[in-house]
Amino acid sequence: MQRTIALVRKKGSLENVELISEVLPEPSENEVQVEIHSIGLNFADLFAIQGLYSATPEGAFIPGLEYSGVVLAVGKKVKNVKKKDKIMGVTRFGGYASHLNIDSRYIFKLPPKWNFDQGAGFLVQGLTAYYALVALGDLQKGQTVLIHSAAGGVGILANRIAKKMGAFTIGTIGTTSKIELLKKEGYDRQIVRSSRFAKDLKDSLSERELDLVLECIGGKIFQESYDIMAPMGRMIVYGVADMMGGGSSVNWPRLAYKYLSRPKLDPMKMVSDNKAVMGFNLIWLYDRVEKLTKNLNGLVKLNLAPPLVGKTFPFEKIQDALKFFQSGTSVGKVVLKVKV
Repeated sequence: MQRTIALVRKKGSLENVELISEVLPEPSENEVQVEIHSIGLNFADLFAIQGLYSATPEGAFIPGLEYSGVVLAVGKKVKNVKKKDKIMGVTRFGGYASHLNIDSRYIFKLPPKWNFDQGAGFLVQGLTAYYALVALGDLQKGQTVLIHSAAGGVGILANRIAKKMGAFTIGTIGTTSKIELLKKEGYDRQIVRSSRFAKDLKDSLSERELDLVLECIGGKIFQESYDIMAPMGRMIVYGVADMMGGGSSVNWPRLAYKYLSRPKLDPMKMVSDNKAVMGFNLIWLYDRVEKLTKNLNGLVKLNLAPPLVGKTFPFEKIQDALKFFQSGTSVGKVVLKVKV
């Protein structure tokens, strides 16, 4: 079968993504062949294309961690899905494609009332939010959670999960244009990140203690969030958006400055402060299928509303989609539509 892929021959610039055609073999006995309809974009894709993500394969590679579509064929040992099933799936890169062969353990049936765009926007960001809040954050009813990048795909799902668990949520955003969305999503407080972030956070907390922080910004925001966090508080770090520049290529002097001036924590002081900082990378879960599936089952049991899809682009406009996603103006999930 002929398929179209988005190939990155050389890392370093978003301009280096090109669509090419190649032959896809038949699936092996444990694999499923999927006709991809929608692809979800993630910040890991941007960092990988620019050569800033340690988990990226060596040499030329196909970006993409999540997708949705229809099963075209199944290997003889596959039992969990059948031909023509509508599915959503995760992959350790390789998702930017029109068709894909994938181990059947990494695909899941699409919820009956969800469309393909919603399915492509759920697994990676939903698992990120759930694993951060529940597995690492040990979120308890009545606790207060600070969610950075609150209008993004992870942020929206994190708030929905936290509210289901009875938490008080504070969301931060980069522009005032996203405040109404946060109110609509049920955040208890909204903060536009600025030079007065620390004061705004203290005002939003009022007399509450800050128990848990979902951190993906870095820099000064990281430090001030940590400083205000209560004793016994936990900060879960899953990204560093502050490192992402605004251009297609990496601005190495800027990146070097950001790296060298990044916040540094003293373990001795962390002991006296009685605070915890945990970092995680969802790709770590990919090779631990049982743990991945366990967390996914916990997420599904919450019966969340479908993800918010903020904007879609045709597959052919992949560079436009990546640049829009990089701009920070998006809300919810940005999706590539492969098949209309």
